[in-house]
Order: sequence, then structure tokens, then C-alpha cells
Amino acid sequence: MAAKGLKKVLLMGKSGSGKTSMRSIIFANFLAKPTMRLGPTLHVDHDNVKFLGNLVLNLWDCGGQDAFMEAFFNSERAQTFSGVHVLIYVFDVDSHEHKKDIDQFVSCLQSIDDLSPDARVFCLIHKMDLIKNEDDRTKLLEERREELSKIAAPRKLTVFRTSIWDETLYKAWSEIVYQLVPNVSLLKEKLTKLCNLCGADEVVLFEKATFLVISHAISREHKDVHRFEKISNIIKHYKLTCGKTQARFKSMEVKNSTFTALVDVFTTNTYIMVIMSNPRIQCAAVQQNVQFARSYFEQIIKSKRR
Repeated sequence: MAAKGLKKVLLMGKSGSGKTSMRSIIFANFLAKPTMRLGPTLHVDHDNVKFLGNLVLNLWDCGGQDAFMEAFFNSERAQTFSGVHVLIYVFDVDSHEHKKDIDQFVSCLQSIDDLSPDARVFCLIHKMDLIKNEDDRTKLLEERREELSKIAAPRKLTVFRTSIWDETLYKAWSEIVYQLVPNVSLLKEKLTKLCNLCGADEVVLFEKATFLVISHAISREHKDVHRFEKISNIIKHYKLTCGKTQARFKSMEVKNSTFTALVDVFTTNTYIMVIMSNPRIQCAAVQQNVQFARSYFEQIIKSKRR
């Protein structure tokens, strides 16, 4: 039986599909370009990743070579697919073996259904940057989503398009991890109250190490639905740059004629971003409200209730 707070996450897909690269970017602070030097995963790369303190992701990065996949579905089936909380299956858009990829995905689903029926399943249509036209990317995503949903029925699954070169990777992983975070409803409720108290347009909570979005509250709609993931990408790159100069990133304030954005350390394991468009709101007042809320949110995040 898995220890409380330990969530087993299977990362699977054919060899060369980009599994290790995306894991290294999200959890090991790699930039996109250096991941091209990473070698293939042999058998399974196990990693326990602390996330929000009490939550630990027991990440299984499974090698996609035929010999390893054969073992996962046969001699190592019970060991691999038992106690799984999340299956992430990565499809390479550049693959020339689509039928084989689908067959292996079906074998994964059958094993999950037998041994971890309550696991959530996510499919990542990866390397979408190789398709240059946005309309073609959208069309392919919808085709794959329809195909995979029919294969998985009646099980529900979620399909994302991803690339290591843009914010789509953070979008997908933020939503995946969100499913594992305790007290997400309560976090959302209290962030909404904080947003209203500050008179802010938006308040966003990021996990400290990965800068994945944990929760957010909105009082004013914005047309860019990928803005949080873009910010995750930008600030994480900035943090890595600070690290190279032996400097630690703590907070930042960005201000122009239309808005003010404050990013600051919040709890032990999170950063908070507050966006304000009302010029009458003083940043110092917002900072004080954030400071008063810290200890309360710390208690919510540390609680293990789901």
C-alpha cells in the first residue's frame, strides 16, 4: 500500500517521444535546449518529487523501447500498474508507427483498468511545434482526442497538446498535478476571497519549485487563456538565470499604464501573483493583505485532506 501523501505517476510512451525531456524541464529545472542531450531511459527511472510539502509524486519514467514495454505488459505488469494514481501517456506527432503506438496505449489502459481502476488518465500529443500551422495543430488535436476517447470509453481521459518550446507543457502538467493536490476547492474559495479583498483582477498560486499553477481566482475575465502558463515559463526561466549568478529570486513587481503585477513568496511551498488594473489600489496595501493571509493558507496547504 502506498504511503499517505505518496502519489504514483506513470509516464509512458514510445522511446524518443519526449517523456524524459518534459520531466526534466518541469521537475529538474532544465531549459528546453539542453534536454536534447539527454539519453533514452533504460527500463524505469524512479523519482520521488516533493510537491507542496506533504504531497510526494512517485514518478515512474518508463522506457519506451519494445523490450521494456513487453516486460511492463507481461512479467512486470503487477509491479508497474498497481497502485497508480495517474497515467500520463505521451504520443509523438512525428511517429511513423501510429497503429503500434495505439496498440501499446490500449495495453496500458487494460492494465490500468485491471490493477488501478481509479487512476486518472492523461494523453499528451507531444512535439506539436513540428506542425507549423495553428489550424493544422488544432485539427490534429481534435482528431486524436476523438480517437483516444473512443478507445478509452467508458473511461474518461484528458488530452493535451504539448511542446517543450512553449507554455503548453506547463498548461498540461499544471492541470495534471491539480488533480492530486489536497484541498483544491478550499484553496480556490479562499483565493477568491483574497482576490476580492485586494480589489485585484486575478490572484494566482504557483508551486514554488516547478512554478506550476496550483489554483487561481479571477474577478475580471482576460482573453488570453494561456497567460498563467506563459508566466510560469517566463518566471521559471528568470529564476534559473538568477541562479546562474548566485542570486535568489524572491519577488518582483511589474507596472505599466494599464496594470500592476506583484509576484512574491507566499507560503513555504508557493509563490503568489496578484494582478491589479485599478490605479487607486496601492501595492503596499496588497502586500499587507498577502502577508496577513500567509499563515492561513499555510495551514490549508499542509492539511492532507482531499
